[in-house]
Amino acid sequence: MRRRRGISARWRLTLSYAGFLVVAGVLLLAVVNLFLLRYVPDENIRTIAGFVPNRGDLMRAFMPRAIWALIFLLALGLVGGWFLAGRMLAPLNRINEAARLASEGSLSHRIRLNGPRDEFRDLADVFDTMLERLERHIDEQRRFAANASHELRTPLAVSQAMLEVARDDPDRDVDVLVDRLQSVNSRAIALTEALLLLSRADRGEFEREPVDLSLLAEEAAETLHPLAERRGVSIALDGAMSVVPGSPALLQQLVVNLVHNAIVHNLPGGEVTVSTEAVADAGILTVQNTGDVLAPDLVATLAEPFQRGAGRSRGADHVGNGLGLAIGEAIVRAHGGVLELTPRDGGGLIVAVRLPG
Repeated sequence: MRRRRGISARWRLTLSYAGFLVVAGVLLLAVVNLFLLRYVPDENIRTIAGFVPNRGDLMRAFMPRAIWALIFLLALGLVGGWFLAGRMLAPLNRINEAARLASEGSLSHRIRLNGPRDEFRDLADVFDTMLERLERHIDEQRRFAANASHELRTPLAVSQAMLEVARDDPDRDVDVLVDRLQSVNSRAIALTEALLLLSRADRGEFEREPVDLSLLAEEAAETLHPLAERRGVSIALDGAMSVVPGSPALLQQLVVNLVHNAIVHNLPGGEVTVSTEAVADAGILTVQNTGDVLAPDLVATLAEPFQRGAGRSRGADHVGNGLGLAIGEAIVRAHGGVLELTPRDGGGLIVAVRLPG
């Protein structure tokens, strides 16, 4: 419902200033009357020197001028208060303009309020930070939606192409067609489940309980041991007890994703090292793997959704939807932690996760 617009803040401040001056003037006149004029007799005063004004004479001479003084104070309060209020509310007007532009969809505008730090400066800085984060989040969501649409469209287009070829081929092999469709469908299902898990982690909708990262590392290594054997990769564990609060399911997915990436993006005969440790205020999980030499600028983008390193290997057991590290980072961020990617000396990648203890 549209609310009726009331008096502006500038006018309210102006009237407040003017009212304050008038009240101060009235109080001053009251003090003069109370502590000065009451000591002057009200009757005629007879002296040798001649005429001496009494209280009535003074009041008749003083009151018109006092009224004019109050009128002057009122005018001064209105004019001066209008300019003072405008000067004080100028930062608020800039914040209001930035909010209006943001409501219209323009998130690139920044207030960048200058001057000493005060309430308005703090509000403007908080608003600029909010706009920056909101703009970055919306850009990420748009990029993610575009990438997700592209990735989901690929298996659907492949399925449609295979069905069209099979329909026009009288000698089609149904069993081969079914196997290929099942493979493409499995890829689409895996991608959809990864997107759902990423959305769940971003929202932070989970209950927290104590979780030992070393046990999760052991379970992940045991689960992925057959995959590592097929690819000729060895897994080494070097873990100490490291208990952090969080979701066991999401943290297990985090460790599995990191170890899985370390295996499939490795060299034949390579090695994966998984270590955990506890420090004063955090639990640390580190996953290292051998592999190709990675440039630092490439490593900085690997945690973005659907980003894949150039030349990173794939096998038949690796779907390669580009969401492994993105899901891992979302899970870490939802737990209030930090995920860092560092190129490993001699090739490969070091993934360090720090979670609040």
